[in-house]
Amino acid sequence: MTNQPDVVIVTGASSGFGNLTARALAEAGHIVYAGMRATTDRNAPAVAALARFAKDRGVQIAAMEMDVQEQDSVDAAIDHVMTEQGRIDVVVHNAGHMVLGPAEAFTPDQLAEVYDINVLSTQRVNRTVLPIMRRRQRGLLVWVGSSSTRGGHPPFLAPYFAAKAAMDALAESYAAELIKFGIETTLVIPGAYPSGTNHFAHSGTPADPGRAAEYDELYGRLRDTMAETLSEIFPAGREVGEVADEIVRIIGLPHGERPFRTHIDPSRDGSEVVSTVYDRIRAEFFRRVGIDELLTPHAGL
Repeated sequence: MTNQPDVVIVTGASSGFGNLTARALAEAGHIVYAGMRATTDRNAPAVAALARFAKDRGVQIAAMEMDVQEQDSVDAAIDHVMTEQGRIDVVVHNAGHMVLGPAEAFTPDQLAEVYDINVLSTQRVNRTVLPIMRRRQRGLLVWVGSSSTRGGHPPFLAPYFAAKAAMDALAESYAAELIKFGIETTLVIPGAYPSGTNHFAHSGTPADPGRAAEYDELYGRLRDTMAETLSEIFPAGREVGEVADEIVRIIGLPHGERPFRTHIDPSRDGSEVVSTVYDRIRAEFFRRVGIDELLTPHAGL
């Protein structure tokens, strides 16, 4: 770490990867703002828990009202951080929501909602944060993706997987468009963790239950046991906190030494293998068309 702690915003930090990451970053010495919505209502217990954590551990972390689906809320949250700190060094794009069910049973509006939470949320935050980072000629965007984008993945999660793939593509373009401003990009790719997050417990369901029921006879058991099946191939001794640890490691690296993409995938679904080839092809294409100056030092690894 540098002598000066980074000011870090973590979106979707009420639970799961986001909450663990916010806590781990605070313990590593950073100044952390844990963004979440409904801080005075549904997530009030999470706010109180972080306040206790800050007091007990003597670290700098605070929950912050930040509904990434509302531009005004995002703007207010960024203004709050700037008022208190005068800078923002890192944003961890973690906010997301999973849905479970036959793709056909989700309405177009539901797909748009999943896309909004997982993709458009990052755009709202970026449009407010990036002018600040560009003025300073320094910053880091950490995008929490999914191994489903290029690895083996089960059915019945199509809207979520499609949104994560879209976020991955958006992050890649941002990486090239921001590098000349001194802003780095890292995509953190977790595999499927069957426990330690609320992904399955809080997953959304189709708005057309009648259409979903038409899949029950042939696919019902397979769908209902999917979490159990994922648990069976998950190796013992691995825990969800290692995703947070990897994010802490990346943020602590010197500017210019951070990886473009990193995987934390205990079940080894193949995403890392495919991504290695994919990123090398992307890097080679940039060189062929003469824009390799837009590649990070580790873009093709």
